[in-house]
Amino acid sequence: MTEFGVAGVYVGKPSVLGHQRDQPVLSAITKARVEAPELTLTEINLDGDDQADRTVHGGVDKAVYVYPAEHYRAWAEDSFTAAPGDFGENVSVTGAAEEEVRVGDVWEWGEALLQVSQPRTPCFKLAMKTRRKDIIPAMIDSGRSGWYFRVLRPGTVPTSGAMKLVERSDGPSITEVYLVSYANIAQLDPSRHDALFALADRVVNTPALSPQFRAGVQSTVERWRARRAG
Repeated sequence: MTEFGVAGVYVGKPSVLGHQRDQPVLSAITKARVEAPELTLTEINLDGDDQADRTVHGGVDKAVYVYPAEHYRAWAEDSFTAAPGDFGENVSVTGAAEEEVRVGDVWEWGEALLQVSQPRTPCFKLAMKTRRKDIIPAMIDSGRSGWYFRVLRPGTVPTSGAMKLVERSDGPSITEVYLVSYANIAQLDPSRHDALFALADRVVNTPALSPQFRAGVQSTVERWRARRAG
């Protein structure tokens, strides 16, 4: 059984992150480390956590956001200031990476059972939080996205120790899903189009992929096919 270390757990409530067009921007991307040894995880959130707009953040398919702890050093090497919790993650883990984590993988965390549902898509709030507009293309280019879990079984979860991979999926990796999401087919050699379409079809037909993310990929693939057809 594969185990991944829990380096930290973070929660936060919506607050004013900044202003856009003179209007306050609410976000829960600013999170604090949980010092208690354990806390409750429901189908929607960790105790003490919330989202400002569940139409784009959170919800049953994005209940827990996990981020590899190894990425913080990589961000620092790229001249970004990034500390654990800065990306709005709920859990910082060691020993797991997007290249290996697959959509549909089932993890056990304390009493809870979780399933990988999709990568994280960076938005303007991450740029506001870090005060770096270039962090959005940097996350896309690097693939250091982290991933979301849906909760299959709620329960009490520890804030240290380990998460365990208990069921390995045959779905695409988070890296492969990210590649399809952000690929620019116009800049891709035509000899590689068939491989990209095959991967895209695999992604779209992955049952565990969150419906909202699947719709976005489907829209992208439809545009590709229309462009290819001329």
